[in-house]
Amino acid sequence: MPRNPPLQDLLDQYKEGRITLAAAAEAIEGLRLDRIGDFACIDTGRGVRCGMPEVVLAEGKDPDHLAEIVLRLAVSAGRGIATRVTTEQAACIREKAGRDGIAAEYHEKGQVLIAGNGPVPKRTGGIVGIITAGTSDIRVAEEARIIAEEMGCEVLTAYDVGAAGIHRLFPALKPLLGAHAFVVCAGREGTLPAVVAGLVDKPVIGIPVSVGYGYMGGGRAALASMLQSCSVIAVVNIDAGFTGGAFAARIANLGAGGKP
Repeated sequence: MPRNPPLQDLLDQYKEGRITLAAAAEAIEGLRLDRIGDFACIDTGRGVRCGMPEVVLAEGKDPDHLAEIVLRLAVSAGRGIATRVTTEQAACIREKAGRDGIAAEYHEKGQVLIAGNGPVPKRTGGIVGIITAGTSDIRVAEEARIIAEEMGCEVLTAYDVGAAGIHRLFPALKPLLGAHAFVVCAGREGTLPAVVAGLVDKPVIGIPVSVGYGYMGGGRAALASMLQSCSVIAVVNIDAGFTGGAFAARIANLGAGGKP
């Protein structure tokens, strides 16, 4: 497997005569920017340059502006992806997408919207395991799952297997042991990532979730606990499902290709 599958695919298209030399050169440049009015500048070359898609954070964005950004990405890159999308924003995007003949799917559980008529991402052979401590962590886990799948990975999940009932973890973990990387989401005291890292021989990424109340609630205790883990784990920011899922997918894709 090549280090950068999108780039390899682009070269194959040129070799087979499906695109011109000029089109290939423009795409390979990977530094293409697309300005939208006076409010946005999107990175349309990220997929070729970095091997991962440009993803838009919807939080705080005007619904009409967000729709323009996502649909421009859908046209230029084949797929437009946005995270933290509210139902109001999703309705606006889907209405405009329908008028333009563009498919738009809203994953309400993970608050992710994907627009585009392009093909679904090719499978890379990478496998990501995603685990949650409780059901309140699923919203963040679902964001991570969708992003990892958009990067070509197969995703295996085990939800609600946290330390409060640790006997649930062992049978749930067994089907996930073939994963190249694990994402573990936990709120409250954030114990689970360190436990999982002590049981598997693959990288573990901990995502603290903003669940919990009182002193150091809202994910802060979970973040502090994961940073102090005696097991070897990587930790992303509170509720950072996109970051955790994308990082795990990059590890898994390298693992599937036998790269270090």
